[in-house]
Amino acid sequence: MASQIRSVWTEYVQPMLKRPDRVQFAALCYDVEGPHRKVLLITSRDTGRWIIPKGWPMDGKDSAGAALTEAWEEAGVRVGIPADEPVGSYSYEKGLKGDWSIPVTTMVYPVRVVSLEEDYPEAHQRSRKWVTPQEAATMVDEPELRDILAQF
Repeated sequence: MASQIRSVWTEYVQPMLKRPDRVQFAALCYDVEGPHRKVLLITSRDTGRWIIPKGWPMDGKDSAGAALTEAWEEAGVRVGIPADEPVGSYSYEKGLKGDWSIPVTTMVYPVRVVSLEEDYPEAHQRSRKWVTPQEAATMVDEPELRDILAQF
């Protein structure tokens, strides 16, 4: 009987109660087309691990526009040209205060960097670094983001 209840719980009830993943939009900032392309990684504010700029949806902005805004705030991309469509998405667990986390799906938009500033909103909270996409793939933690970078 207990195994039947457990089966009903895990196969039917629990999936109906699960909230969908939250969605974020990320900017895969790059400098040039072709074999000499570099991508811009930044450090996270909390752990210092290498990531790409990302954030939550914004009122009045489409998803590519939100990614571009995050590129400015977190990486100093003053002028960038975002792609209309994402190159992919990745999932991760967003850590919250009090040892909580939530599942997040992040849509990744390529952003061609036209102008990069030294003084930007989070300049004193993050480091940034230009690397090849293959190098970037070895620096980030999220497996799906590694794949996106390696194929970029």
